[in-house]
Amino acid sequence: MRSDQKTARLPQGEIHYTDAGEGEPIVFVHGYLVDGRLWEGTAAALASDFRCICPDWPIGSQTTAMAPDADLSPPGIARIIDDFLAELGLENVTIVGNDSGGAMSQVLVTQRPERVGRLVLTNCDTEENFPPKPFGVLPPLARLPGAMTLIGLPFRVAPVRRASFAPFAKRPIPDELTASWMAPSQSDPGVQRDLRKVTIGMNKRHTLEAAKRLASFDRPVLFAWAPEDRFFKLERAERLAEVIPDSRIETIADAKTFVALDQPERVADAIRTFVRETSAAPTAA
Repeated sequence: MRSDQKTARLPQGEIHYTDAGEGEPIVFVHGYLVDGRLWEGTAAALASDFRCICPDWPIGSQTTAMAPDADLSPPGIARIIDDFLAELGLENVTIVGNDSGGAMSQVLVTQRPERVGRLVLTNCDTEENFPPKPFGVLPPLARLPGAMTLIGLPFRVAPVRRASFAPFAKRPIPDELTASWMAPSQSDPGVQRDLRKVTIGMNKRHTLEAAKRLASFDRPVLFAWAPEDRFFKLERAERLAEVIPDSRIETIADAKTFVALDQPERVADAIRTFVRETSAAPTAA
């Protein structure tokens, strides 16, 4: 836990988070093997207008392991997010998801939508692309005893780690940040257990089911998407947007999967405009 973080105690375990600004709440959902710092620049740019909450979700880089019986499948993570919103007393929340966190966000808004006012998806898993190629090998590998330890070993070497994260961003990610993302699962058996659960649970059936339910989702959705991303291509966002009644797409140039690292201000501008326009819409009507 970092010194700037607070802690929410849920039945499944502790969630550490930062909380800045006032106004309508925006809750950010990062993906696999990263933490809430993915959103730091975007949250900082929005904190003058909104309450920005950046949790470290139990998706492999959290510093505190969850309870041994915690469900960390996509529906389980969705429940943790919903329980977190309830613990903080949040309503009409804007959920912002990225990477596999975008998949969890889709499950959240289609299974537990009561506290959600709108959804923002940046480059993320959709429909049958969960996990994307070439990461489809990870869930079956994770079922093998000791596999997670072996998979993590090369990431202890800085050049290997640097090369592994490089495809997700246009600019180099600081070594100290990627090292801190990998450290919990390499040093804490409980976090490694959590990471194994998350990995085993990644399956396209969850995002395909969410896509069916999104066809009747009655709240606004923004796709803030980087077209240069090789893992989550723009046509996937376009295809999912077609089935959502109230959706729009805004492209973010000069960025890849970790669009909030590459273009934090641009992502913040897109979210700010989207929230303001969709908040004003009912009054105007």
